[in-house]
Amino acid sequence: MALFVIADLHLSFGSDKPMDVFPGWANYTQKLEENWNRRVRAEDTVVIAGDISWAMKLEETFQDFSFIHRLPGKKLLLKGNHDYWWSTKTKIERYFSANGFDDMSVVFNCAHEADGKIIFGSRGWLYNAATEEDMKIVNREVGRLRLSLKDAQKYQGEKIAFLHYPPVYDNMECKEILQVLLENNIKDCYFGHIHGKQAGRKAPTGEYKGIHMHLISCDYVGFTPVRVK
Repeated sequence: MALFVIADLHLSFGSDKPMDVFPGWANYTQKLEENWNRRVRAEDTVVIAGDISWAMKLEETFQDFSFIHRLPGKKLLLKGNHDYWWSTKTKIERYFSANGFDDMSVVFNCAHEADGKIIFGSRGWLYNAATEEDMKIVNREVGRLRLSLKDAQKYQGEKIAFLHYPPVYDNMECKEILQVLLENNIKDCYFGHIHGKQAGRKAPTGEYKGIHMHLISCDYVGFTPVRVK
């Protein structure tokens, strides 16, 4: 059993938001499916760290989640900034159950265990948050991150952080999110959200203040799930 992660699938089977209009995204769902099937086994777990579907409502996600359901492994989902369909944990998991998506769960104010590792996290928010509204969202995400960490205490194993937004970007920090990771001695943080070669160069991919940072947005990792060591 192994643990993998990827972010920013941006699926649009049920909506009119084609990603293949962007450079490097041609035939990306085919690439994703082939790479996923090549690497991931049925007994493995894959964390999908946000921006999963372009659907606006939960009931519009069926085709996108059908695609994910056909891929091997258990899937743990986090919310991204474009996941407008996201509802409460109860409603999402009820929808999954009703549609036979029994291989999917959400990481939302909770934690999960896989491959001896403890998966916790939240969406996070902007590293350059400045407005009053931004700070309200940051504080809410910090609260969710702490709830996820609290739930992680029931498991034994290494705690690994999964976010959608990077806690650091181009020397800008989301200090509130980063502080939670530092004070809990978290050694690895996986995040998405950042696209394109130029933007990717500004994202931390290595040790930052004792935390190993990993950018795992779909295009950055070649549409291939990354093994969490």
